[in-house]
Amino acid sequence: MGDRVTQSRQDQLAHARRLQDALESGAAPAFLNPQDRPAASTSCSAASCPAPAPPNGSSADFANQGFANSEIRLQFIGQMSEASPDGVSIVDCDNHVLWANDAFLTLFGYDHAEVHGQSLENMIVPSERLAEVQWSIEAIAKGQNITLETQRRKKDGQRIDVTLSIVPLFWEGKIAGYSATYRDISDRKRMEALSSALYRVAEKSSSAHDLQQFFAAVHSIVDELMYARSFYIALYDEANDLITFPYFVDEHDAAPPPKKMGRGLTDFLIRSGEPLLATPEVLQGMEDRGEVERNGSRSLDWMGVPLKVNNHTFGALVVQTYTKNIRYGERDKEILTFVARQVASAVEIKRNEQALRRSEARYRSLVQSSVYGIYRSSLEGRFLDVNPALITMLGYASAEEVLLLDPEKDVFARAEEHTHLIDEFRRTGRLDGIEVKWKRKDGKLITVRISGRAVSSADEPADVLEAIAEDVTDRRVLEDQFRQAQKMEAVGRLAGGVAHDFNNLLMVISGYAEVILAELDMANPLHEKARAIQQASDRATTLTRQLLAFSRKQLLELKVVDVNTIVEDMERLLRPLIGENVDLVTKLAPDAGHTRADAGQLEQVLMNLVVNAKDAMPDGGTLTIQTQRISVDDSHRWGQTFIRRGSYVLLTVSDTGMGMDKETQSRIFEPFFTTKEKGKGTGLGLSTVYGIVKQSGGYVMVQSEEGRGTSFHIYLPRVDAPAESHAAPVARTAVGGTETVLLVEDEESVRQLVRETLTAKGYQVIEAENGEEGLAAAAKHEGKIDLVITDVVMPGIGGRELVKRLAETRPQTKVLYLSGYTEDAIGGEGTIEMGAAFLQKPFTLQNLSRKVREVLG
Repeated sequence: MGDRVTQSRQDQLAHARRLQDALESGAAPAFLNPQDRPAASTSCSAASCPAPAPPNGSSADFANQGFANSEIRLQFIGQMSEASPDGVSIVDCDNHVLWANDAFLTLFGYDHAEVHGQSLENMIVPSERLAEVQWSIEAIAKGQNITLETQRRKKDGQRIDVTLSIVPLFWEGKIAGYSATYRDISDRKRMEALSSALYRVAEKSSSAHDLQQFFAAVHSIVDELMYARSFYIALYDEANDLITFPYFVDEHDAAPPPKKMGRGLTDFLIRSGEPLLATPEVLQGMEDRGEVERNGSRSLDWMGVPLKVNNHTFGALVVQTYTKNIRYGERDKEILTFVARQVASAVEIKRNEQALRRSEARYRSLVQSSVYGIYRSSLEGRFLDVNPALITMLGYASAEEVLLLDPEKDVFARAEEHTHLIDEFRRTGRLDGIEVKWKRKDGKLITVRISGRAVSSADEPADVLEAIAEDVTDRRVLEDQFRQAQKMEAVGRLAGGVAHDFNNLLMVISGYAEVILAELDMANPLHEKARAIQQASDRATTLTRQLLAFSRKQLLELKVVDVNTIVEDMERLLRPLIGENVDLVTKLAPDAGHTRADAGQLEQVLMNLVVNAKDAMPDGGTLTIQTQRISVDDSHRWGQTFIRRGSYVLLTVSDTGMGMDKETQSRIFEPFFTTKEKGKGTGLGLSTVYGIVKQSGGYVMVQSEEGRGTSFHIYLPRVDAPAESHAAPVARTAVGGTETVLLVEDEESVRQLVRETLTAKGYQVIEAENGEEGLAAAAKHEGKIDLVITDVVMPGIGGRELVKRLAETRPQTKVLYLSGYTEDAIGGEGTIEMGAAFLQKPFTLQNLSRKVREVLG
């Protein structure tokens, strides 16, 4: 065994020498010829670099990468590596460098003579990473490629973060060494650390109980970014011209007492408001020019950055080092500047909070806990004092920001309203519920009702207004929403009424067209004319049903459905519909959940929205259908609409089309409103969507911007019950019977059509024009009445009352309701009364026959 290992080691060293000679001379021996590989791996230790056949797909396996049967020369490897921006080295099995490109030398600070033949471990591997090197050697010995993020050491001792990629090199079928590629990721790591630090500073600013606790947390965070064993924060009180050191940690000096502004480095920094890196040379020059005087122990590098808000410097953040091998650079100064900005904002907020608490006695007239905005203003309208509610109402962070505002320009949306308010105050000395429009900091307009009076005290003039400002935006939104709902309800009632009467007419037209088609032979020239009548009737029926959908008077078969399943089922139909130039993307959340709705109507909603989206992208684009689960609280509002609190399935249909302006968005759900060319739309598609969603207890919202696409958001109430099957009913052949039917219908033409159809099917028909006649006819008939077919709304006794009275004497008689819209025969939630059969006009005679047979059993 020992002889075999020795021989293997000798062979390996011979391969390494040949590899080194080839690298130095550019000779052309064949590299990695497949025929030179051994048939199987040999057993040896990692230290002696074993020679297994490299695995298929190995990065170094040029034969498997399209280079089979060709000579790959080491010269080619060198040329490729030399051109690489990353540092590349070729190393033998003893970890000695055979070759390195210029990028490698630049990265680690060596020259060729220092690198050639040297141990990679001694040159660039930190001591704590030696175990990592050993692991890498073992992996290479198995023919494995390695990629990892780690640290390496430069010649000057500086650590750098690198991405290390190691690929084994095969020579005549055996591992002769490896190629190591180093990419400097120090900047990326530094930015990641900085980003994390800034986030943690912001987090600590909220969680810290006081500034001392916050400063300690900042010190810890900065110490992770750079050497910060000596660290302090100085604050400047401009009113008293005093510098204090609320947090001071130093290797040599104790915290100094508060002092007047002088000529120290901290003082210079606060005066200049600019970051300063004072190396020994820089500090000496400043002292020679008389700009600063040295205080405390002499540090090697002193680095400070200002704490400032809105270009006003109120303090300094400082680190310093006393050790020669730890120096700061410009990059450290930039990092500390970023941190200082975050710290300054937090300090300013904390100081304002403390100042606010100290001034409570001075501002007792302001109710700090009030939900209403309270303020004092001068006769010119300038804010003198404000309470937190008013600051929040206007969207600012501090009272100081609000006090600096010019109300006429910065607060009042309309200057004339400001003028009117001041004139009213001057004239009467008070304000009583005057409503104005204010602008928040973010530009959003709010409606505010202002009431106030003139107040005076010993230290202020009489013409000071103390006022209460109530944000009534939400109340006005609700009022507008109510008015809009009333408008839509009125339009819906009109649409539903028209559809109801029109359905009776369509019933006769479509019914007799069906009769004529049944009687005429296909060869008869009148057959096509009758078919045209029927087709026109079908189109008119579609329009009336869309009107009924908008007016929420259509029949919904409510079941628990899985919204994701409906979208998935529809996806197959939608892809051919939208065309090849539109990409359809679905993002379905697995936990979106179930809702109670009519599956067919929900499919119609999806179809209408997709068609609209396709039409909005004539040149193609992306259409996205997304579902998700969402919980809504009492404060949730979308635009001008409040959404009831609860859990919802949110269905969103988005496009990248032309978008809509605000005027169009305000009218899109109105029936017959359309922006399409004449003949290309009825204007009922979105009206139908609105009606179906509302009747299902949901909400539909639109979000759009011209040139940036449109999104429709549908909120459907979520239920926890399991989904029910919603398969389409199987059509059955209409058959007749011999039962007795009582037909009660006030529309004579409809009554005649139904009677003729039933008689032709063999039924015995007793007809009546209204409820009273129906009861009389039932009382007069001595035999059994198997079925009552009745319209719901009739003069005098309606359909429900008729059925109720008839059930007293004929409880076994079955019922079939007819109506032009379903509001007559449905409950408050849009569902048919328990046990009631229903046919919505207009219906086909075939459907009538099938329904009658179905009810009779």
